[in-house]
Amino acid sequence: MKNILIFFTASVFLFTNCGKESEPVAPNEITYGKNRFTLSIDGDTREYYVHVPAGYDGNTALPVVFMLHGTSGDGEEFYGKSGWKEVGEKENILTVFPSSWRYCIIDPQDGPKNTTKWNTTPDAEWVFCQGEKPRDDTKFLRNALNALMSTYKVDGKRVYLAGFSNGGQMAAKCAIEMNDVLAAVVESAGSFVLDTIYMPNRKIPVTYQIGNDDWGAGNEGPDLPLSQFDTLLNAPTFRFFRIKERHINHFGLNPEFTISGDTTKVVIANFQSATNTPNNVFHFVLIKNMQHIYPNGINHPLNAAELNWNWFKQFSIP
Repeated sequence: MKNILIFFTASVFLFTNCGKESEPVAPNEITYGKNRFTLSIDGDTREYYVHVPAGYDGNTALPVVFMLHGTSGDGEEFYGKSGWKEVGEKENILTVFPSSWRYCIIDPQDGPKNTTKWNTTPDAEWVFCQGEKPRDDTKFLRNALNALMSTYKVDGKRVYLAGFSNGGQMAAKCAIEMNDVLAAVVESAGSFVLDTIYMPNRKIPVTYQIGNDDWGAGNEGPDLPLSQFDTLLNAPTFRFFRIKERHINHFGLNPEFTISGDTTKVVIANFQSATNTPNNVFHFVLIKNMQHIYPNGINHPLNAAELNWNWFKQFSIP
């Protein structure tokens, strides 16, 4: 039986610059390239890395992209290997790489283990070990955005968020809980888990992308044929069906979809709003010859940061 969970955003006291340009930091105070920042959130020191492109002058408001790492990773790791700092440099974007928290968790396959995780519970396939204190990652990300806007000149209408694996699951959570401050979200190889209906008060554009050989970290399975994508999406016992249905239900989408793309590279299932709500779209992307990775042009021919940015930049908060 499905539960209906209604999320009310806390934008009144957590984020006061939505849709506004922040004041610039003095040019002589700008540190270009890699910057590490920390915040105190509920007594914990949380970190995030920011790449400031050479084109930032402190006068022009820049868009922002948050990139969330996966299980066992951290912000510095994805600063180095996701490809986003390079795209940020080229396209004049502030790119942000937060770190999650380290917990003892119980994984359904591996059992108890200590690792970094974004707190996506209760919509998760794992649980915390007894005695663990779950951190409020939505609060952390909102505060990081607030701090960013007090430090740099940011276009508050063009803030985007992408995540990989467990970070993709957190991106899905942010599409529900941070839709007041995000213009669009990309979930990569991770998304909603539970058969639950969320009711976001703003339905934002979402892309979910996954490889046709992605069976989860460390798992192997057959290469899924891109030519059978529509069949896979409509097979109730297959995981793609669950992901598709969750987005249709959460974001009020028309269940009918169209397929575009090239079956030798990438195919895309395109979903539109059931009520003609502007920019209420969902793209389900299947990528050929890709396992459980965020493609950066080196570990796979596709550069997801470039492709995701080309999709992100068409959207802004009204």
